Amino acid sequence: MSKRYKQTSDLVENREYSLDEAVSTIKKFSPPKFDASVCLSFHMGVDSKKSDQMIRNNVCLPNGTGKNIRVLAFAQGNLVKVAKDAGADYVGLDDLIAKIQDGFLDFDAVVAETSVMSEVRKVAKILGPRNLMPTPKAGSVTNDIALAVKEIKAGRIDYKIDKNGNISGLIGKLSFEPKALIENAKAFIDSVLSSRPASAKGAYIRSLTITPSMCCGIKLASSIYN
Repeated sequence: MSKRYKQTSDLVENREYSLDEAVSTIKKFSPPKFDASVCLSFHMGVDSKKSDQMIRNNVCLPNGTGKNIRVLAFAQGNLVKVAKDAGADYVGLDDLIAKIQDGFLDFDAVVAETSVMSEVRKVAKILGPRNLMPTPKAGSVTNDIALAVKEIKAGRIDYKIDKNGNISGLIGKLSFEPKALIENAKAFIDSVLSSRPASAKGAYIRSLTITPSMCCGIKLASSIYN
């Protein structure tokens, strides 16, 4: 256990916190030397091994993530300029596919125009395990590539349940004002709630924790998501 983790855990009581209480508490933490990221982690009550209980979606955080998101856009023709003008950091098709196959992964999000997906699938085995493969359900395969790029740059996050039944995502930085963190957290929670599969039975969200980087997590009250 690190010294910082121990210091922050001493500030956290063994109970569930309201969202306002939790944010107020993490703002008292002694931060690391960098601006720590703040994440929400959900433990879900669905079976992620069943295709009809898979959860994958995105949400536009009202106050952004505080992080400079590097966006790679698969596009061709006149949409290359459209994607670049929208703020994409890397734009192309065959050249980017070749670079990715050679090990290039210096980006945080990927979007693709619909017509090029047959080519993009060449790197599915590389992007998929890293949750970077664009999909229509996540809004990253689209005919409006400019909108997709702008939303990601402005604070859209994509999320997906993992094999252990967990969902996690960035909701901002520890330097954010409490109101901004609370608004982002509520937007994320509402999105996960609205993504409940029709086949899900019983408790949908089993637990929810808010955690700044390198610090102790705080368990949130079940009344927030029930």
